[in-house]
Amino acid sequence: MDRKTLDDTSKFLSYVLRHQPEAIGLTLDGEGWADIDALIAGAARDGRALDRMLLGAVVENNNKKRFALSADGQRIRAVQGHSHAAVAIAYAPAVPPAVLYHGTASRFLDSIRERGLVPGSRHHVHLSARRATALEVGRRYGSPVLLEIDARDMHLAGHLFHQAENGVWLTERVPVRFIREA
Repeated sequence: MDRKTLDDTSKFLSYVLRHQPEAIGLTLDGEGWADIDALIAGAARDGRALDRMLLGAVVENNNKKRFALSADGQRIRAVQGHSHAAVAIAYAPAVPPAVLYHGTASRFLDSIRERGLVPGSRHHVHLSARRATALEVGRRYGSPVLLEIDARDMHLAGHLFHQAENGVWLTERVPVRFIREA
């Protein structure tokens, strides 16, 4: 399977499994799962050829592990990053490491300094345990800035954290007082 096909399919899956399933007539359950046969049929109506082998390759080879297959192999979902109102994955609360990181672009700093980190159209703010991963995310949006989050104190102050299946740390928001520019 060539890299371009995998990347293009990953982008398509991110769109329909995170944000706009109705664009191809797909329905997600509350945990974000979609029936694979319905996904393949909806993609075909949209002029996109998907099959189980391609979906399995995308799940297996995605470097960020954005997708998961159900144990029975009949359903697929994005593991985090949803903006769709029907999806409310019940992540278990988790104790975060002392420090987490968030990569952003310099053009967003004024807003972050004023409001903290907010999820925008997504359900959660995404954080990383690795500096390099956060910087890579920041590069996607422009000149990267690394933010250090005092997750230990935030957690002790009563803020909930969750960890998605792919290791991404999630929280509802990060108040300004817990953010330092690294």
